[in-house]
Amino acid sequence: MDTNPSDPVAISIPQLLAELEGRVIAPDDDDYDQARTVFCGGIDRRPAVIIRAADATDVSRVVSLARETELELAVRSGGHSTAGHSVVDGGIVLDLSDMRALDIDAERRTAWAQTGMTTGDYTTAAGAHGLATGFGDTGSVGIGGITLGGGVGYLVRKHGLTIDDLLAGEVVTADGQLLRVDAETHPDLFWAIRGGGGNFGVATRFRFRLHEVDTIVGGMLMVPATPEIIASFIAEAGQRAVAPFRALATPIADMVKPMPYPEIYPPEDEEYHPTAVGRTMFVDTIDGDVAETVFEYLRASDATMRVAQLRVLGGAMARVPDEATAFAHRGSRIMVNVAAFYEGPEDRGVREAWVGDFAGALQQGDTGAYVGFLGDEGEARIREAYPGSTWDRLAAIKGRYDPTNLFRLNQNIPPAIEGPGQ
Repeated sequence: MDTNPSDPVAISIPQLLAELEGRVIAPDDDDYDQARTVFCGGIDRRPAVIIRAADATDVSRVVSLARETELELAVRSGGHSTAGHSVVDGGIVLDLSDMRALDIDAERRTAWAQTGMTTGDYTTAAGAHGLATGFGDTGSVGIGGITLGGGVGYLVRKHGLTIDDLLAGEVVTADGQLLRVDAETHPDLFWAIRGGGGNFGVATRFRFRLHEVDTIVGGMLMVPATPEIIASFIAEAGQRAVAPFRALATPIADMVKPMPYPEIYPPEDEEYHPTAVGRTMFVDTIDGDVAETVFEYLRASDATMRVAQLRVLGGAMARVPDEATAFAHRGSRIMVNVAAFYEGPEDRGVREAWVGDFAGALQQGDTGAYVGFLGDEGEARIREAYPGSTWDRLAAIKGRYDPTNLFRLNQNIPPAIEGPGQ
């Protein structure tokens, strides 16, 4: 079917079906509602069309379609964008989830992976060889989104960010070209996609380095929250490292055990779509006073679930210079994420106020932000993710590869406009 002829731009669904190898899902199709649903709850948007690309050629055609029709383009890998960038009202959703090819070279410890693959599926396949690339904490996240944002996860101190193991990529730029990028070919674009998000094109494949990661000690360990326990939690392998945590108090639940690394990603409920508000930030230390603040804020809230995640950084991540990639927070010591679930629109404002106050109370000297956990928080917060010269360099590269800001449904970096002679 065609869209309403009175619409400013009409998309011919029959024409798309004839031109594309992948699936074309229109509003009248039975699986349209399922296809437009993203991980985060509370996001209800109705795109004009959803296209599940079969390959890079499809991706190029969809990018050209968005450019020619001037419809907004949302690019979806795993659909976990907390800002809702994976879906759009009235525009085009380019869904990469059918692009899941993986080619592992166990001898050379490298892998080419299409970006619609989930981190859990990649980790399971690599784990069969006793190998791994570090991603995040959730197996249903698409490797496209988490890699473009930097990739902070379980292996960050041992092996660095995901982008520290990114050797090459293939990217469809705003003009529809498929570019191979690495340290020698289009090095500016390769620099930008290592942390700069989806601003520069649609990544269709990545080449990753793999590390030997076989049996690990991990799992969930729940202990009662007190200021003393929170302050003691920030500590420095295996069972010996876990012992001090177990000694803090009688665990409420203790599922920590030796396991193959892929088991760190448990099965997920596909019907789980949480409604939550959150804030990501960096701090320098968690001492007794900070721990008391964390405890008091958590105790004061009556949200059905409220959380403060404390993640010690450093290690391999910090041994890479800030200017080596678009991730500009190598020296940040601890990442804190505070969040609260909300029950309906009226409750959301209450939880947002609590999150804002909580984050403000924790603020120390590091004003940066991790772009992978940013919500819809405005340009000032995006600039905190890309401070100083990083922003300027990214804006210049954006101006070269996407001068009209076609790729704007992201934590957006507007293109710099080069003057005469520049």
